[in-house]
Amino acid sequence: MRIDVLTLFPESFAPLKESIIGRAVENQKLELNIINIRDFSTDKHKKCDDEIFGGGDGMLMTPQPLFDAIESVLDKNSKVIYMSPKGEQFTQKAAKELATLQHLIIICGHYEGIDQRVIDAFVDMEISIGDYVLTGGELPAMVVVDTVARLLPNVLHSENSAKCDSFEDDLLEFPQYTRPAEFRGMKVPEILLSGNHGEIAKWRREQSELITSARRPDLINRRKK
Repeated sequence: MRIDVLTLFPESFAPLKESIIGRAVENQKLELNIINIRDFSTDKHKKCDDEIFGGGDGMLMTPQPLFDAIESVLDKNSKVIYMSPKGEQFTQKAAKELATLQHLIIICGHYEGIDQRVIDAFVDMEISIGDYVLTGGELPAMVVVDTVARLLPNVLHSENSAKCDSFEDDLLEFPQYTRPAEFRGMKVPEILLSGNHGEIAKWRREQSELITSARRPDLINRRKK
């Protein structure tokens, strides 16, 4: 998969060079390009924002640099995503769908967002990572890149590990433990030390259902439909 991220602040994406995502890029499992929108501005000062027609506080990203930046990487396989609080709520299901595609272009807005003509001309999907507003689309874009990239083949050490994540089958993940079996008087549940994989799987399922019922009853209700 190839992901092109369009941003005014490319230095914000340094964390994606680390850990699992960094290794995925290094091992050519993922092609990740961070593109500076300012490089496409025809303004002599590389300005990419202006006042909003009709009045209002703040500045809006202008169409010209974004049009040119998008067109520089757009092809027939591209899906263009705009990170926006007005967008569709991002979920693990959405991440799985995006992970099947060949090419994502992710637009990071800033200030009061981007000119609507960019959205009308190019955007296939607007995504929100939650019901709150951030100063820009960079953090949400990193969330999408990380979530999608770890679902790509051979990115995780074991592909089965993703199948035990929270939100698989609309359940939250069960409790996990490691050595030592007892720490400061707190013991690992005996069932996990039994070696009985059938009973362990049953216990984990029960724990997932209990945790989900207590913390996210909306997921339980969704499973019942």
